[in-house]
Amino acid sequence: MSDFPKIKPMGERGILIEFEPEISENLLEKLLFYKNKLEEFYTEVNVEVINTYNSLLISYMFSIENLYDEVSAVKELFGKAKIVKINNRQIFHLPVCYDAEFGWDLDLISKEKNLSKKEIIEFHTTPFYTVYFTGFLPGFLYLGGLDKKLQISRKSEPRMKIEKGAVGIGENQTGIYPKSSPGGWQILGNCPVQLFDKNNDPPCEISAGDKVKFYSVSKAEFEEISAQVSKRKFQLKKENYEG
Repeated sequence: MSDFPKIKPMGERGILIEFEPEISENLLEKLLFYKNKLEEFYTEVNVEVINTYNSLLISYMFSIENLYDEVSAVKELFGKAKIVKINNRQIFHLPVCYDAEFGWDLDLISKEKNLSKKEIIEFHTTPFYTVYFTGFLPGFLYLGGLDKKLQISRKSEPRMKIEKGAVGIGENQTGIYPKSSPGGWQILGNCPVQLFDKNNDPPCEISAGDKVKFYSVSKAEFEEISAQVSKRKFQLKKENYEG
């Protein structure tokens, strides 16, 4: 695929923009740059621009009257745009309790990967994970950067209920379930932080392009943080960084 993306209609209410078939931070920067450009372009039009690992979807809240003219306008916008790196990124430090009560699959991971639980925690808390996009559930972060030593298949039969805050790994990804739901990831801990709140603006403070760093907390610290979160007194640790 050439550097210029494929831009094509997606039904009567969408335009799909496909980039290189890869997962990388360089491509993420390109996606987020064009996403910002599109949001500026459509300031007065009711659309939503959604990114995945290697594509953008312009989703219209109405049927597009002249779809191919619209596609041509997007192509023209992309042809004129000069990519500039976006630097207003943040690192969010998220607590995780890896106690046996929450780490449902720690024994399985330990056995399959031939790692001690201490090593699993170390390998999971060391990386600075890149947030590629959010989806699946509101506030669910798709994080890249999982240590290869921890990469493991998802469950052949998903659980019917994963607890809110559960931290799991599946294939080469790690993530946090922002609410209770079915799921097939291997669960190794729980994060007590509220990742999505519809009453906040924005509802999810962490966005694509940001970084996440996990740190281990004890069961007692977990309960203390949970109490602070319920009283809306917990201060999320974060800092700016230049991408």
